[in-house]
Amino acid sequence: VQLQASGGGLVQPGGSLRLSCVPSQRLSGISNRAWYRQVPGRERELVAKMIVNGDITYAESVQGRFTISRNVATNTHYLQMNDLTVEDSGVYYCFVRRGTVNYWGQGTLVTVSS
Repeated sequence: VQLQASGGGLVQPGGSLRLSCVPSQRLSGISNRAWYRQVPGRERELVAKMIVNGDITYAESVQGRFTISRNVATNTHYLQMNDLTVEDSGVYYCFVRRGTVNYWGQGTLVTVSS
């Protein structure tokens, strides 16, 4: 199973992007969907997480600006990013957990710059 992340790009501060994560095949029993971000020299960090009961957690730095969502029919999950800042730049990875198995997308680059 592969996760295809897309939607990254170059955007000015204050702009918006929507990231998508699509699995190569339908996955049942998903317990956790998430987006992580990594910048050079730093560890990968959690940006947003949605667990099976619908509870959502955001990193404090993105609270109120980012929204994680899912489409159950297509097994896709999204990250809507608004009011982007330079500090939001990085490679964004989508993540899915099913049982004891973790799946990672290949990453999509987000660059926020004027």
